[in-house]
Amino acid sequence: MLARDIFLAKLHRGAAPRVSAGSATSVVTTDLMQEVGVFFPEAHLDAEAMARLAAAGHEVLGFDNVMPLFSVWHESAALGCQVDWGERGRMPDGRAMTANLADDVPIPANFLEHPGCAIPLRALALLKRRLGKDAAVVGKVFGPWTLAYHVYGVENVLLASVLEPERLKQVIRRLLPVTVAFARAQIDSGADALTLADHCTRDLCSPETYRDFLLDIHAELHARIACPLILHICGDTSDRLSYIRKTGLECFHFDSKVPAAAARTLAGDSLALMGGTSNIAVIRNGDEALVQADVRGKLSAGIDIIGPECAVLLDAPYRNLRTLRDAVVQSGGGGR
Repeated sequence: MLARDIFLAKLHRGAAPRVSAGSATSVVTTDLMQEVGVFFPEAHLDAEAMARLAAAGHEVLGFDNVMPLFSVWHESAALGCQVDWGERGRMPDGRAMTANLADDVPIPANFLEHPGCAIPLRALALLKRRLGKDAAVVGKVFGPWTLAYHVYGVENVLLASVLEPERLKQVIRRLLPVTVAFARAQIDSGADALTLADHCTRDLCSPETYRDFLLDIHAELHARIACPLILHICGDTSDRLSYIRKTGLECFHFDSKVPAAAARTLAGDSLALMGGTSNIAVIRNGDEALVQADVRGKLSAGIDIIGPECAVLLDAPYRNLRTLRDAVVQSGGGGR
């Protein structure tokens, strides 16, 4: 099986000759940028640069997929958030548009034509032509909970979840079509699967908040977006995995704060698991032996797609990502 087919099979916990090596989030490091000759912030702002750098996920690292949306701010920029696109050693950051949830922030009818959306859509099409038969092309969208953070500010959204829950639900419902539209446009551009990132970790909200505000929203996104979805939530999600498995989503991209064996038990038999390798202890600070030991642990736990837990730190050495991939391939394990 080709790398693309292995990745897509494992998204569904399907049969393949081995587990997959891949990432739902950015694998870009400063030394990988140097290797390819493409750098931030250009790779956020130019479709060809974005596609060339994303292709390194397969062509240099050997991963079974590529994912070109390195920033969290693309659709938020298209909505009107002020974004600083960063520099070679710094990821982008942005500012909320308003602090008042009573404000109905207008959603531009042509937001998909804004560079924040149009550039990654073009990059996905370029990647599909370049790698579409060999590696899976994965897009990325943010759920309406995270979009609300970006539009209104994190603190204001979290306060509203307690003080103005009905208003917050209206805000989430209003932003939901943004996620759906950008997702469908990415599928039309060639995405085989999508990362659905929504920052509703234990550090920010309770499992009951996930249940009350997002369980049905994520299930609806699964129903309305016609490709496999990989839900990404940072941090310790052990207290909400029982809810996540009810959404119908194909795959969950989990953090190393959840031990792999515990994640597998909590996810059950249907939900595929991806990631789980520590970006600090293993990817940035580990040596070859530690990376290989981490892979063996993930194989033993039954993780379907092995890779970093979240966007890789820019100062990590890309050789550790390549070592991870090689250890997965050489293991030959995990097929069924």
